[in-house]
Amino acid sequence: MRIATWNVNSIRARVGRTVDWMVREDVDVLAMQEIKCKPEQFPYEQFEEAGYEVVAHGLSQWNGVAFASRTPITDVEHAFPAMPGFLKGVEGPDQPQEARAMGVTIDGMRLWSLYVPNGRSLDDPHYTYKLDWYEALAAYTRDSLASDPHLPLALMGDFNVAPTDADVGDPALVPGLSTHISPPERAAFAALEEAGLSDVVRPILPTGYTYWDYKQLRFPRNEGLRIDFILGSPAFADLVTDASIHRNERKGDAPSDHVPVLVDIELAGDDDDRPMIF
Repeated sequence: MRIATWNVNSIRARVGRTVDWMVREDVDVLAMQEIKCKPEQFPYEQFEEAGYEVVAHGLSQWNGVAFASRTPITDVEHAFPAMPGFLKGVEGPDQPQEARAMGVTIDGMRLWSLYVPNGRSLDDPHYTYKLDWYEALAAYTRDSLASDPHLPLALMGDFNVAPTDADVGDPALVPGLSTHISPPERAAFAALEEAGLSDVVRPILPTGYTYWDYKQLRFPRNEGLRIDFILGSPAFADLVTDASIHRNERKGDAPSDHVPVLVDIELAGDDDDRPMIF
């Protein structure tokens, strides 16, 4: 089975190349972020014609997450426990939740599509929101794996953190001044690993960015960031047999500024009939 994550940066603008890529790469499950539409606006038809079921969660023209799968999707959730909300200019608890998380069960695996808050700047309330969001996500992870240590759990998506210096090639990010690389953000990302998850792509692909800003020729210069991840529990990591970052999807007509990250997994009873490549 092939499972991927992709910040598509508006699914209505990029449905053609998204579905084409899924079919071409024989993807079974895709977690999408930044779909930028409400569920009733999602272009379901193109996915369904290609053999995919879709579930989508969006509240406006911003954010939004979704899954497309060739196999049945069950147990859909639109937030993890204690997921904080945000409303500009409003402080305190009980702020409205944004469309940033979707959990589903597919073939016995618990999968999440996550679009972690950006943070904006180190002195912005959105930065505090981002750290609170991470804290709640780590608590959910700890609780989930404590109650079921054998759960195949994967958190996938745009984490808006470059956890190590090797994940940073964008000269616009300055230590001490920029989000995505600050010590508290990196510590928040590390807390997910301390909660029992591991980056299932890094052991197979030690290098490679997943995001390049549209400005200042960042992509041709390869001045990117690695901020899109698939983090898996031990039970999920044990299923992974290969991984790839599809850099070429940043090329061509009107690409997203992110590219897909894909893992091959082997489930019991899998019969891989893909053609062998010599």
